[in-house]
Amino acid sequence: MRKKSSANPPARSAASAAWTARLRRLRAQHEKFLARKNPVDPEWDNGVFERFTHPVITYRHAPIEWRFDLNPKSNPFLMERLGVNGTFNPGAFYWKGKVHLVVRFEGYDRKSVFAIAESPNGIDHWRFWDEPVDLPEIAPETNVYDMRITFHEDGCIYGVFCAESKDPNAQPGDLSSAVAVAGLVRTKDFKTWERLPNLQTPASQQRNVVLHPEFIGGQYAFYTRPMDGFIDVGSGGGIGWALCQDIDTGVTGPETIIDGRAYHTIKEVKNGQGPAPLKTDQGWLHLAHGVRNCAAGLRYVLYLFMTSLADPTRVIARPGGYFLAPYGDEGFGDVSNVTFANGWVPLPDKRKTVLIYYGGSDTRCYVARSTVDQLVDWCLHTPEDALTTRRAVEQRLALIRANRILSGK
Repeated sequence: MRKKSSANPPARSAASAAWTARLRRLRAQHEKFLARKNPVDPEWDNGVFERFTHPVITYRHAPIEWRFDLNPKSNPFLMERLGVNGTFNPGAFYWKGKVHLVVRFEGYDRKSVFAIAESPNGIDHWRFWDEPVDLPEIAPETNVYDMRITFHEDGCIYGVFCAESKDPNAQPGDLSSAVAVAGLVRTKDFKTWERLPNLQTPASQQRNVVLHPEFIGGQYAFYTRPMDGFIDVGSGGGIGWALCQDIDTGVTGPETIIDGRAYHTIKEVKNGQGPAPLKTDQGWLHLAHGVRNCAAGLRYVLYLFMTSLADPTRVIARPGGYFLAPYGDEGFGDVSNVTFANGWVPLPDKRKTVLIYYGGSDTRCYVARSTVDQLVDWCLHTPEDALTTRRAVEQRLALIRANRILSGK
């Protein structure tokens, strides 16, 4: 006589049905989230740029396959195995009719990888490519992040990023001290990446390094941020400029500061170039970040400036104050009170639209939308930082009184 089957097989079948139903539900929720529209924020209106209702990239955009083990035998509870802590500080580029972001994709373990997401309009319907960037390693780096993309006139596409490693001179027990250098990769299709030697500049450490899109006197040009330490700029600081004869060696000449720090300003602690500058009829348009101390710690904001077409090291417009700062939920996250940008995209449309991408508090990505004309106008006609209260009063009074005359009051 055949023995009665045990209760285990039906239980396994029930578990399998529940597992399958859960996966189906996860996929449906994910697709619904990816299809969500991202309307303009109706509460924001400064005439310079538009904000949008939702972040453009969050941990929820990560594909199911990147987070869950989809084998019911090894993951019977369909648990998330590799969580996502943040998706932020994206490089950006326009490619084959779509907008793309090279996202700093950080796991629960604090390790960052680069992952490319694309959108048909740069605002919503973002989807990550099938796999993260398969980046070659240069030992002893531990972490890489914040890639800037440059389409260079030499015909290649370059990515410059921060490569971090443990400080070999750290005291015993010091597991926080680190060394930062500028990593460099080259590609022509964003699929295959050639790792070049790390940039070698006179400074002991580097962050926020960006490749200028054109040759200068037959040489490659880099915007740098010389530093004495991993966090503190020390005697360095400011946005620097260095030339490199052979990018395959990464060795630069001396650095010159082209945009320095200043007391009691948005960039009193440190500042750094954002993405590669945009070339306009009036000059090179730059987006940068500035850092100051406040009661809540370091505050990161974005600002603009312009340099000469004939001499990119000469600043021709330096509007005072910040251009964009943490707003609403942007200011809350893993590292609060931070807006940080290393990517923007000029669209090939009649309005000369510019999409500005920035990380909010080291947690998620946002976008602001403006135009080349608006950004240049803001740079050329916004007063410089007054530097003192008295001069700030004079600036404000001049504006008020000029408007009073115009209104006939």
